Amino acid sequence: MAAGRSDTRGLAMWLALAVVVILADQVTKTLIVGYFQLGDSRPVTSFFNLVRAHNPGAAFSFLAGASGWQRWFFTGLGLVVSGFIIWMIRSNPGQKLFCFAVSMIMGGALGNVVDRLLHGHVIDFLQFRFDFLAPMFPGGYFPSFNIADSAITLGAVCLIVDEILRVRRGR
Repeated sequence: MAAGRSDTRGLAMWLALAVVVILADQVTKTLIVGYFQLGDSRPVTSFFNLVRAHNPGAAFSFLAGASGWQRWFFTGLGLVVSGFIIWMIRSNPGQKLFCFAVSMIMGGALGNVVDRLLHGHVIDFLQFRFDFLAPMFPGGYFPSFNIADSAITLGAVCLIVDEILRVRRGR
């Protein structure tokens, strides 16, 4: 019985982390929507701007030009992936880095799902510019992103690190 309660507490902790990501993402997006018009840009440093951009697609505006079906596809995908992540956390409660990684991915995915449901697109607002990016991105501007995207990226990096550590432990 104690192990079951421990597993439930562990799951609750990882779900709480995902909720924190969702809340941070939605609060920042609400601020951007309140203070910026679509297309507005405010320089913060020589390489960083706050902007307001809308992305009806996925990463790097993948499928942004589709006829609207992508909204529901990415919403459904985010929900299905979140269900799978909950199952993975319950199946691997002792793997802290792994659980952290997938919780960040789930929080980010659901943060963007909220946008798709409320607005029909994802609100992006972080924009970086570096000269070395100019061959890949016009003017050296990396595509705008948000807190949810950052959480997904951090989660993906942590998954890679977790796998590398797992393989090394197995030697």
